[in-house]
Amino acid sequence: MTLPDEPRGTAALLVDSRGRYLLHLRDANKRICDPGTWSIPGGDREGTESSQRTVERELLEETGLAVPLEEFTVVDCRGPDGTKGRIRVYLGAWDGDADALPCPEGIMFRHFDAATIPYLTMCPWTKEVIDLHRSRTPAPARPVLPARQAESSGRARLNVVGVHLYLERDGEVLLGLRHPDSAFAGSIHHFLAGHCEQESAVSCLVREAAEEAGLAVDPRDVELVHVVHCVDEPNGQPRMQLVFRARRWQGTPEVREPDRCASWGWWPTDSLPERIVPYARAAIEGIQAGRLYTELGWV
Repeated sequence: MTLPDEPRGTAALLVDSRGRYLLHLRDANKRICDPGTWSIPGGDREGTESSQRTVERELLEETGLAVPLEEFTVVDCRGPDGTKGRIRVYLGAWDGDADALPCPEGIMFRHFDAATIPYLTMCPWTKEVIDLHRSRTPAPARPVLPARQAESSGRARLNVVGVHLYLERDGEVLLGLRHPDSAFAGSIHHFLAGHCEQESAVSCLVREAAEEAGLAVDPRDVELVHVVHCVDEPNGQPRMQLVFRARRWQGTPEVREPDRCASWGWWPTDSLPERIVPYARAAIEGIQAGRLYTELGWV
């Protein structure tokens, strides 16, 4: 039986054995609670459904996961119209690959350690929940395995595929200044880019060029000019970054996604901005040197 004063909202805080939190990037520019922020999966009760049943259902619908959950805390929140509400938060453990989760709602799932949390655009009540969990839980030990040992552990790690547009005119390359609150590389310059979804890499490139900057690119004018295979930390998520040059395009770059990109600009290839995504710099230097491939972060 559900009590009359039971919170309508539920959410699941999942923590892995390294002390990292599974976070969900919510859609921006939509009339939803806390748009464009990192939060945790959950949702409202339906009818007389219990909070425990609700959070289990919502977690399964949003992530495909069914893990043991226990009550952790209740926090206050606000709806998109400013109305006050409450959320009952449950705690669970999960050590899987965040990039392999389905994402029927929002943008993506990612694991983040406690040190990274302050640099994310966070949903306020989610930040409150994580701070409470940190205050009650000692920091876990984080042994670092040698790269060869990790490779022989038998656990496959799928690579995330990123697609990037290289436009050059008169010795200058097009770069975007990421919005300060962007989930990735805030206030740092980067290529026009996106993750390859259920589509070919070139189709992804054409789509992202139109969505992010209003540029029309003909697939026949595209060629692969560099690949960066990178990892941010030992045993971290491997990423294959594909960089394509468009020999011709139509349109003038304009900011189409202001929550992610603050401006577009042309930079001399021999005088790049100081704050630029490291693998983007490596790719530009590789292109100028005539190299096709670079590795970063591997031991």
